[in-house]
Amino acid sequence: MSSLPTEFERTEIGEIQIAPEVIEVIAGLATIEVEGIAGMSGGFAGGIAELLGRKNLSKGVKVEVGQREAAVDVSVIVEYGSRLPEVAGAVQRNVKRSIEMMTGLSVIEVNVHVHDVQFRAKAVEGRTEELDLGTPRVK
Repeated sequence: MSSLPTEFERTEIGEIQIAPEVIEVIAGLATIEVEGIAGMSGGFAGGIAELLGRKNLSKGVKVEVGQREAAVDVSVIVEYGSRLPEVAGAVQRNVKRSIEMMTGLSVIEVNVHVHDVQFRAKAVEGRTEELDLGTPRVK
């Protein structure tokens, strides 16, 4: 994973560089737009940032960026009742389209990792509450 801005394009008046973090944000936003996605699954640092009140728009996204290509991995939480292959396919298409349209990079792969399913309980007074299932028995 590249942490330095890549040389993307040189024009007659200078260079255009797109930081990998920008591509991560684009991929994250494109992912949560898909119906059936309950959220992104990030690591410990992403959870701490959210506890401190900061939204991490690249949570659960990793990218590798070259001169003209990008590869993306997204880790997601899917809503219970959604068809996982359909949701994952929609994420792949939306992420690829968004990155290619906004950056001009060719997206060679989008890997979707489903890390969890979010269960919903009954609606109470017009709002939905998450169902707490306790600690998992199997690791």
